[in-house]
Amino acid sequence: MAEQNRRLTETVARESGRLGSFIRRRVPDPGEAEDILQDVFFELVEAWRLPEPIEQVGAWLFRVARNRIVDRFRKRREEPLPTAGPDADDETAPWLENALPANDGGPEAAHLRRLWLEAIAEALDELPPGPRDTFIAHELDGRSFKEMAADSGTPVNTLLGWKRQAVLHLRDRLRPLYDEQS
Repeated sequence: MAEQNRRLTETVARESGRLGSFIRRRVPDPGEAEDILQDVFFELVEAWRLPEPIEQVGAWLFRVARNRIVDRFRKRREEPLPTAGPDADDETAPWLENALPANDGGPEAAHLRRLWLEAIAEALDELPPGPRDTFIAHELDGRSFKEMAADSGTPVNTLLGWKRQAVLHLRDRLRPLYDEQS
């Protein structure tokens, strides 16, 4: 048992620097990065006590760390998709940025964000011109509903309805992608 503990201590000392750097490059919050590092080492201690030894400890640690990073990212995404419509606080508020995964969560987040943007582009192509153009003008171009109404002659309430229609369609189409990440 003493020999096993000594080898475990040596492994932690040898791998902690590299593993900590790996995690900190992917997790911007230092406290969260430290929590992940501790979780990985806790799992190592648990696995070390099992009858079957870990073949390549370094590779195993990095795989566990990667999984913990992904798990933490998924937990942050467990809040429901933003709502739109009569029950929303403000129908004129931007919706898209709140629906997308964070842009600062490392490579996994960037990949997920790219997948979401592709799915949003496909879903927008399915919409009729009014809702699609209103959504794009408000969410991507940052135009106000008053400005769009003045330029097009379309009443503000119609534009709000089109935006709501687009958001509801996007929520429906993005639900499978969102459920996949939760």
